[in-house]
Parts: sequence; C-alpha cells; structure tokens
Amino acid sequence: MKRINVDRARGLRRAMTDVERLLWRYLRNRHLSGWKFRRQHEVGHYIVDFVCAEAMLVVELDGGQHAELVDYDEHRTQYLHSMGYRVLRFWNNDVLANIESVLEVILEAVASPAPHPSPLPIGERGLGMPESEK
Repeated sequence: MKRINVDRARGLRRAMTDVERLLWRYLRNRHLSGWKFRRQHEVGHYIVDFVCAEAMLVVELDGGQHAELVDYDEHRTQYLHSMGYRVLRFWNNDVLANIESVLEVILEAVASPAPHPSPLPIGERGLGMPESEK
C-alpha cells in the first residue's frame, strides 16, 4: 500500500507543538516500559499524533481548536476503531498540568489487551463450555 502522506507526516514531525514535544520525550526510545511509539505516523489515510502499533493504540493531543472539530474527531476516531486501534485523547492542558497521570493512562492502555477489531457474533465466539465437556 502506497503511503500518500509521507511528506506531510515528515513536515508535522519537524513542526511539533510544545505539548507534543513534551509527551514525545516520555514516549520516544521505548522510555515507557519498553513500548515503541511513533510520532506523526500515517494510519490509513490519517496522520495520528502518536501510535503504538504493537498495542494498537493511538494517542491524540487536542488543543482548543478541537472544541470546534468534534464531528471531524469523532469520524476520525470511528475510522481508527474500524482499523482495530484504540484511541486515547488528551487535552493539551492535561498534558502540561499533569503529565504523570497522562503517562499512567497510556501505560494502562498499552498493557491491557486490545479487543478484537471485529469480534465474532455471540453464537460463534466459542464462549462457555468446550464441546468435549457438553
């Protein structure tokens, strides 16, 4: 699959906001309990702020402009969910005021198993007693 936003992602990495730089200091080089994060990375046709592909987790930082982009952000989140990603969103103020709590939430999310992106219908999940014990 051809990556269409490579140049744009590179530009965003060069022009990171102060809040993105702050969080990146804690996520880069596997600083967060060995989890690998990428910044300004293309996922589908979007560029996400941070992603841990192994945990299928996207971390988005929202500034004041996102108060006006609720519908766009919701559509984007639904798209990422359809691709199997979980999405965490933090307001810039939360990152600036309480980075430790933000990191704790991210660590809890990467450490917990992600649900399957398209679970089987109830009758096909294999829940309950194994066939041999029925």
